[in-house]
Amino acid sequence: MTKWITPLLAVAALAAAPPKTVFENLPAHELANNKVKLQILEQGSSIASISLLDQNPQFSPLWNPAAASRAAGAKNTFGNSLGHFLCLDGFGASSAEEQLAGYPFHGEAFSQKWTVNLAAHQGPTNVLVLATHLPLAFEDVQRTYRLNDGEQVLSVETQVTSLLAFDRPLQWAEHATIGVPFLKPGVTVVDMSASRARTRPYEPGPAGLPHRLPPGKDFTWPVAPALAGKKIDLRAEPLKPNSGDHTTQLMLPGRIAFITMLNPELHLLLGYLFRPEQFPWTQNWEYYPAAGQYARGLEFSTQPFDVPRRQVVQQNTMFGAPMFRWLPARSKIESRFLMFYTRVPDGMRKVDDVRLENGAITIEDRHAHRTVQLKTSLSL
Repeated sequence: MTKWITPLLAVAALAAAPPKTVFENLPAHELANNKVKLQILEQGSSIASISLLDQNPQFSPLWNPAAASRAAGAKNTFGNSLGHFLCLDGFGASSAEEQLAGYPFHGEAFSQKWTVNLAAHQGPTNVLVLATHLPLAFEDVQRTYRLNDGEQVLSVETQVTSLLAFDRPLQWAEHATIGVPFLKPGVTVVDMSASRARTRPYEPGPAGLPHRLPPGKDFTWPVAPALAGKKIDLRAEPLKPNSGDHTTQLMLPGRIAFITMLNPELHLLLGYLFRPEQFPWTQNWEYYPAAGQYARGLEFSTQPFDVPRRQVVQQNTMFGAPMFRWLPARSKIESRFLMFYTRVPDGMRKVDDVRLENGAITIEDRHAHRTVQLKTSLSL
């Protein structure tokens, strides 16, 4: 495995182990300041929870399928796929040949154990560096989490290094997922900097949850065609859940991309900022079973749908945008995103824009004349 840290950093890593914790019986590391606390799993380096410290009880908007299943008196069928997890190098099903070779659904990264390379307080910044090796993909991955004192913004920088001597197409998704009770029918809304969109193609039939949307139809976010012949505003959760659908959205070029998830009853908002040249697509995965274990994935990614690598490469582009990133031979590529969690004022019902400028993240609901500003010294 590639050595990611110098001897000096190795000493620092040994001297400053991150606080250990447990999330749903899974070993985790805690990253916190005087504003927010995060739990990051050893397995997969997944962000299992994020909460505001001055909130009692502390509350995370991220998907916890084990807790949702217990509340519904049902079996958890999603295992350790929870919160915000990393799909690398693969997104969706493997090909038949890859499956025979043991290559897993969504790639290896979220099922691997990650080790601590560094845990330190560097000036005002809390830093946690985790790393792993992907033995089937022949890749080394390092994930650096930064959280500054007094701020509610997390920076996540990821480096992927190829150990192969030839260029290869890379599949990468940041599978951000919200769940109950933050995800509430008729209340929680999603906004993003997107326009062109498409419903996922599927074969009509009884498998899985009923669909609200027809297969393979183009539309303009957020208003999608419905099977019943009407239109559906995908920002909102359905009032009467019993459906499962999947759409993809091309993020607007020429600006920093944003996704926000807002529960106006709780006055809480979770959001992301990233560069569309790194993640051109955001997939909207809706899982609304009648039993109530709702989940909604806002998965910013290199490709429009979670399908096998061969299919992605053969199609190559959609809406004129690329569907994968190149990982050059024995080289490293990077990405970075910002994650923020905050209270919002009463009356805020939607997000028209999110900007990163002048040391702050500005979140606007122009119709309601509501604005939230979050100080951040972290950038993209």
